[in-house]
Amino acid sequence: MRKFAVLAIMLLIGIQTEAQVRVSPGLRGGLNVSTLTNIDDNSSKTDFYIGGLVDIKFNKYFSVQPEITYSRQGDEGRYFENGRYYSEKYELNYITLGAVAKFNFKGGGFHVLAGPSLDLKVDDNYINSNPEDFDLAIVGGVGYTLPNGLTFEARIKQGLVDIYGYDNYDNDYYYDDVILNQVFQIGVRYTFKTK
Repeated sequence: MRKFAVLAIMLLIGIQTEAQVRVSPGLRGGLNVSTLTNIDDNSSKTDFYIGGLVDIKFNKYFSVQPEITYSRQGDEGRYFENGRYYSEKYELNYITLGAVAKFNFKGGGFHVLAGPSLDLKVDDNYINSNPEDFDLAIVGGVGYTLPNGLTFEARIKQGLVDIYGYDNYDNDYYYDDVILNQVFQIGVRYTFKTK
């Protein structure tokens, strides 16, 4: 029993010295192409996102990345008035608190990522309605990190909360009627080297 205890302690010490967690702060930013689901005659809106992150690298294969981002979303809608069509950009601007798990293939630069985010609305330009103050979303994407810390990423972000709220519908409410945020993001990220 004593030999087993000594072996277990030596194994734990070996794992501790091998598991050097690296924490690196960084910045991210890029292009948003956003839309809202289930709205007739709408099209996507192009805008930007910018924010900060902390990359917590557990080993060469896996890291977790908490993020805080300002994201300008919405869509471009069309409406008919006085015999002609008009277009209008609908703004939904959020502070996004998220965390993605990143898996690096073969410990190299190519990675996939996925995780949740909580979006807190800070501004909108809606006049006749009041969109929800928050959204929950699922994020997924791919990226490639260069040795100098610069990363190129593409992400898809799918909102899960009806931006007009469930209580605005009568008893004929269907899932096909919900209006959800959808965002495609392409951008860059830079993590600062830490010792």
